Amino acid sequence: MKWEDSLKDYKHYLRLERGLSANSINSYSLDVLKLIRFLEEKKINVSPVAISEEEIQHFVYEIAKKVNERSQSRIISGLRSFFGFLVFEDYRTTNPLDLIESPRTGRKLPDTLSTKEIDLMIAAIDLSTPEGERNRAILETLYGCGLRVSEVIDLQVSDLFFEEGFIKVTGKGDKQRFVPIAAHTQKYIELYLHHIRPHVPVKKDFEDTLFLNRRGRKLTRAMIFTIIKVLAEKAGIYKKVSPHTFRHSFATHLLENGADLRAIQQMLGHESITTTEIYMHVDRSHLKQVMEEFHPHRAR
Repeated sequence: MKWEDSLKDYKHYLRLERGLSANSINSYSLDVLKLIRFLEEKKINVSPVAISEEEIQHFVYEIAKKVNERSQSRIISGLRSFFGFLVFEDYRTTNPLDLIESPRTGRKLPDTLSTKEIDLMIAAIDLSTPEGERNRAILETLYGCGLRVSEVIDLQVSDLFFEEGFIKVTGKGDKQRFVPIAAHTQKYIELYLHHIRPHVPVKKDFEDTLFLNRRGRKLTRAMIFTIIKVLAEKAGIYKKVSPHTFRHSFATHLLENGADLRAIQQMLGHESITTTEIYMHVDRSHLKQVMEEFHPHRAR
């Protein structure tokens, strides 16, 4: 079995069986491609079916010299998934990554913005242009609903259920969820929807896309990143800010104000509660307040 064939089959598996997005599939594929390039450079002629644990360990040792522990762990995890697929399909009987440990890494806490910083970025938007009204609606949606950047650019006009107070969001693996939307956020979307978007020459196949570029097509991820980077600089915010920062801020601020972790999990579209638990890094004074308010032995 050739590496190219096994990687092609693996991509089909990730898309059809696991329901992963194109971005996730590319990320998993890159981990396997790193191993393939290593074997080519070292002139090691071995198939994915025959490669041994020692040869994988050699690769892991080499990448450890070039990347940090977090990247090492991700590559090892990606390869473990790939060889797990080969075992699942009966191409191999064992997974050569089973006995290879990932380096211990501390869980990285997400960057967040304060409400003041978010207000400063929104205030930095030039509302004298049609794009300004659109950009304000985008930032309000990112922060007001905690969406991923891909979820914002894929949002459809038909996904807006404002009378019910919800929007329908298509997340990872095309999984759909309903996210509550506040009247404040609705207001800015409606301003854009009724006063700006009707003047954009919409291209075919984008008639239902909510946020459009000047040419009437769907915005790209790169464009959203650029908009936010420019606004952060204009607002005098020098920390690393991305669309995901607004999602992190949404979850963190909800938790700080007493929201239930499982409710946040549902709104974010996390499959596992452990993913949501990363937001438990909130101010310790909040945790003390929760203890004093809710523990049965709080005050006797």
